[in-house]
Amino acid sequence: MSFVIITDNAKKRISDMCKENNVFAITLGLKGGGCAGYQYDWGVAEKEHPRCEVIEAGEGNLMIDKKSLLFLMGTEIDYKQDIFGAQFVLTNPKVKSSCGCGVSVTFDVDTTPKEQNVFTPTW
Repeated sequence: MSFVIITDNAKKRISDMCKENNVFAITLGLKGGGCAGYQYDWGVAEKEHPRCEVIEAGEGNLMIDKKSLLFLMGTEIDYKQDIFGAQFVLTNPKVKSSCGCGVSVTFDVDTTPKEQNVFTPTW
């Protein structure tokens, strides 16, 4: 089971990018910033990291850190190419709003899984 949906176009592009750059995976995460609060953070990884979810994409992989995965669950990742350029397009049902430039997003925290207490004091 995958936590995100990767279209065939995105799988092909991720696979091609991994092969062209001789890397284990394309990485996707979130970092604070931008006018809306969070920004998608793309990168590459030479090897698998234990705190990341690895999703196979053809001959390559997409790797998402587990903290970011809470906000990315249910997201569809597509790759679109037209006369003006090419880019990955994320359709995330947890996004509440985005900035005018489309770089940063705000999340609806009511749709994000809550952390559960694992320790309850007995006093």
